[in-house]
Amino acid sequence: MLQPGHVLITGASSGIGAALARRYAAPGLRLSLGGRDFQRLEGVSAECRTRGATVAATAADVTDRAAMRAWVDAADDAAPLDLVIANAGIIAAMRASEESDARVREVLAVNLEGVLNTVLPAIERMRRRGRGQIALMSSLAGYRGFPDAPAYSASKAAVKALAEAWRGSLGELGIRVSAICPGFVTTPMTAHNDFPMPFLMSAERAAEIVVLGLARDRPRIAFPRPMALAVWFIAALPARWSDRLLRPRRR
Repeated sequence: MLQPGHVLITGASSGIGAALARRYAAPGLRLSLGGRDFQRLEGVSAECRTRGATVAATAADVTDRAAMRAWVDAADDAAPLDLVIANAGIIAAMRASEESDARVREVLAVNLEGVLNTVLPAIERMRRRGRGQIALMSSLAGYRGFPDAPAYSASKAAVKALAEAWRGSLGELGIRVSAICPGFVTTPMTAHNDFPMPFLMSAERAAEIVVLGLARDRPRIAFPRPMALAVWFIAALPARWSDRLLRPRRR
């Protein structure tokens, strides 16, 4: 079981990121938390401090490459980072024909480039030390492109592939990498969904699963299990069959 001493989390002002921060918070643990909504982030930070953790909160825009490098480097200078969780993400749940050019690019900028801006500086530091752990927030939507969320599916598929590839290439350098692939979780991102969300779980339960999976160095942390199996099966079907199953909803 791997127990980190310094954890950096992006998108920590709400949802799974906030739940992860609260889950890790404990005496002797250092948290570097980033989020765009600094007021909410400060609230999460205060909760974590009451649990005994040392917390540094930063208003972080993951699409700002220079600012992210400066933040990650400063956090690592303060105390070597043991675990970096690239969690920040947004969604555009609509059909490809309805996704604007700007929204597609925004989703990819946050969900993919934001991961790179967070993780690449950390990998440089961890490589020098020969140890560290990286967790990338993908999604079950990364198993197969979903017609109702094209940009989101694409971004999460790329993140999943990155995690899988990095695990192999960085493992021999002492850096452990995991892909986190949640299904439906109660967060501000899913609050607007107007369709059934099978096996919907709380952010707190999701954080519990993620923390345990990372402690056990699991390559892929996919949950809930029934949903993960269903998505895996759909992805394994011939494309024509899965196309029919995933036909976009009429509106």
